[in-house]
Amino acid sequence: MIQAEQKPQILKAALWMTGAIASFSAMAVAGRAVSGVHDTFETMMYRSIVGILVVVIVITLTRRWHEVTTRSMGTQILRNAAHFTGQNLWFYAVTVIPLAQVFALEFTSPLWVIVLSPLILGERLTFNRALAAIIGFIGILIVARPTPDAINLGVVTAASSAIFFALTIMLTRKLTRTETVTCILFWLTFLQCFMGLIASGHDGAIALPTAQTAPWLALIGMAGLLAHFCMTNALAIAPATVVVPIDFARLPTIAVVGMLVYGEALDVWVFVGALVIFAANYFNIWTETRRNRIA
Repeated sequence: MIQAEQKPQILKAALWMTGAIASFSAMAVAGRAVSGVHDTFETMMYRSIVGILVVVIVITLTRRWHEVTTRSMGTQILRNAAHFTGQNLWFYAVTVIPLAQVFALEFTSPLWVIVLSPLILGERLTFNRALAAIIGFIGILIVARPTPDAINLGVVTAASSAIFFALTIMLTRKLTRTETVTCILFWLTFLQCFMGLIASGHDGAIALPTAQTAPWLALIGMAGLLAHFCMTNALAIAPATVVVPIDFARLPTIAVVGMLVYGEALDVWVFVGALVIFAANYFNIWTETRRNRIA
């Protein structure tokens, strides 16, 4: 039961999440729009250049350069290598399979955190966490429908991106123990720009932005930062049990965008599988919240 005093916070969280949903959707459309000219490495490089400009301006205006440290550089590099890999796989996936399918598979990232956190963070794998992971992977099977005809490179890259995003989540959690968000965001943009430059130039040629792709690349850079900014603010004022169901609205939103813009058919099994994945995520969040309250 929602208390009266909680309603303003939930409304604010919903508004922030609306911004996040719009930003994630815009980034997917923009990524597909530039794919004919720029490969994923170039897209990530230009996205990071835009990010660097924004982050440097914000840090300068707020006078927070003292928060940017190098004491956790090893973890920073690992985190951004994982995110760079996951984001490249994601940008490739949005160009070759329906957008709704990409987003459905992306929602499995928290489930991979459950599986991998005992190995990386030393967290305990409880019965409820294991059950949530099993339910979630049933959802993956429904979305992907692993038959020789259904499995393709797009499905594999979308599913793989979720694993690398899970690694990013865990390494970010580790960084927040000693570093500020300002420090994490600075090294996110700087390191991934460097990685993008190396990966883009491996063949000796980097495609420059054109009059057609430059606005899309700028949108990708701004949307990427705005999406995470909005989600962070939503989580700061409302519990995950409120934010996660709102975030799930990304799926029907991008499905409608895919249908209207690209003529993609609405696949009922993608929605069924995504609902199972959502149920697994929500069950895990609910049980963790309940356990923390009891403790």
